[in-house]
Amino acid sequence: MSFYGKFPRTRMRRNRRDGWSRALVAEHGLRVDDLIWPVFVTEGKSQRTEIPSMPGVFRLSVDLAVEEAQAARELGIPALALFPVTDAKLKTDDAREALNPENLMCRAMRAIKKLTPDIGIVGDVALDPYTSHGHDGLIKDGHIVNDETVDVLTQQAVLQARAGCDIVAPSDMMDGRIGAIRDALDAAQLTHTRILSYAAKYASAFYGPFRDAIGSKANLGQGDKRTYQMDPANTNEALREVALDLDEGADMVMVKPGMPYLDIVRRVHEAFGVPTLVYQVSGEYAMLKGAAERGWLDGERAILESLLAFKRAGACAVLTYAAVEVAKALRRG
Repeated sequence: MSFYGKFPRTRMRRNRRDGWSRALVAEHGLRVDDLIWPVFVTEGKSQRTEIPSMPGVFRLSVDLAVEEAQAARELGIPALALFPVTDAKLKTDDAREALNPENLMCRAMRAIKKLTPDIGIVGDVALDPYTSHGHDGLIKDGHIVNDETVDVLTQQAVLQARAGCDIVAPSDMMDGRIGAIRDALDAAQLTHTRILSYAAKYASAFYGPFRDAIGSKANLGQGDKRTYQMDPANTNEALREVALDLDEGADMVMVKPGMPYLDIVRRVHEAFGVPTLVYQVSGEYAMLKGAAERGWLDGERAILESLLAFKRAGACAVLTYAAVEVAKALRRG
């Protein structure tokens, strides 16, 4: 890169002097339509329960989730990502509730699509909300098994697509699941359903509050998520994972978590040039909110800055629990 001019003829602060000129020369921007809002749905009616480890985030019954979806769409948020809080009595070793066409997830998708058809719905395709052991896959002889899990995930993806899911998002990190899901969707005449692959999902310490939210934390015992989620030490492996999923038919790819893995976002974006999303996960959100509550950070500015960092790294969209407050802030300018 060549640099032109020397001080005092060149003064870098000139373009920073006024708000209009800063906006004029900004290299990257954050827009409302860059946001996807993760929403936790629960059973009951008129239920709104705050999650202690995620200030400002609630478990919502389906009726309230429908209302919130309408409000989000009015703000310009293009899509919701749904996650179910499954009743503990319905959790089993084989995750059979994941294949119930009347499960919480399917009912929520149908209800939201009925009243807000123009908002996108991203469906989490994974078994951890439904398993009694809290893992994303089935367990046999103490090990998370791959191919048997993929069979269930494939059925789950088709079920969600039929319920109104626009983007099925396998977050399990099993090998070969993208190709199996694409084949199953196509065979079911669901060729328009997109696949967002959690292609580079790391075995991270930043997922704790999410596991509180869906009630899987207490169940984790046997098995180890590090046998299927990626080692935080690896970067080249992420590129191999992304390449495999794209070859199998993924329409978009995800890097998760976000802030600790900006280098991965950048490498994926530069290597493949495909729609690359990033998830500002529960632990990242909780840290920012916790610091803001204590007065250590300007919460709004810190969240906006963190989201802009994802865009700067190459992400086309961000899943963030702060989507609604960020949309309102962007509207205010």
